[in-house]
Amino acid sequence: MQALSKLRLRIRQKGLRRTLATLWARYVFFHWELLWLERDLLSPVPPNRLRPHPPTRQVNISEANVEAFARYFPEQIQTQRELAREGHTGHMYLDEAGDAVAMIWGSTRHYRDRHYYGCTFELQAGEFFQFCGELARPYFGTRLSVEAQLNLWAAKRELGCTRVVNVVAAHNLAALRMHQRMGYHEQGRVQHVYGLFGRWKLFRETRYSGSRLQPLRAATPAPASTAAQPAASTPDSSRQKTV
Repeated sequence: MQALSKLRLRIRQKGLRRTLATLWARYVFFHWELLWLERDLLSPVPPNRLRPHPPTRQVNISEANVEAFARYFPEQIQTQRELAREGHTGHMYLDEAGDAVAMIWGSTRHYRDRHYYGCTFELQAGEFFQFCGELARPYFGTRLSVEAQLNLWAAKRELGCTRVVNVVAAHNLAALRMHQRMGYHEQGRVQHVYGLFGRWKLFRETRYSGSRLQPLRAATPAPASTAAQPAASTPDSSRQKTV
């Protein structure tokens, strides 16, 4: 009865068609297209119209401090603990109450995504893979998304990295627009993820020519602000969200 009540509530909130599509993708079949994006770590970030945000404090994520995610990201606590245990570089941003309001991660080795996509993202020399960037809702649309990336880039430059790469789902238009604002470029590669009956996943990679982001670029108004410069070093004060 509880499951039926939840289903009825979801149908009222999202409509029958969206609810059926979600159930189909979860229990029968889905196909995700992940676009590979990249940019160098020295070019200035293009101008933007993002809002300022309240003060935050950058802290390296470790197994000992993941409880800071309890307020805004309670479902992320175990994932953050496991990523820290695997030795990747994670930054979180704490508000004045000590709650994590943003996170971002980077890996300098081939990244095996065990928590979401299920595939391995391989890197070339000088690259690092950026992933798991997320902001708490009160910080949507603020400069924290830019600042968090700049700080991670600065930390990776100190390790000798020259380029950041990541993947973005083709249907995630908000994330694609954010990456355009940050000056990312398409690699012309697509990682396909297929899900079958909520149990199995299959993967393949294809390539394309031209731009799949040009329609978004044409629809994005020109910003009226100042360009952000890559941070010279990793700060320990306020910063923002991403990927």
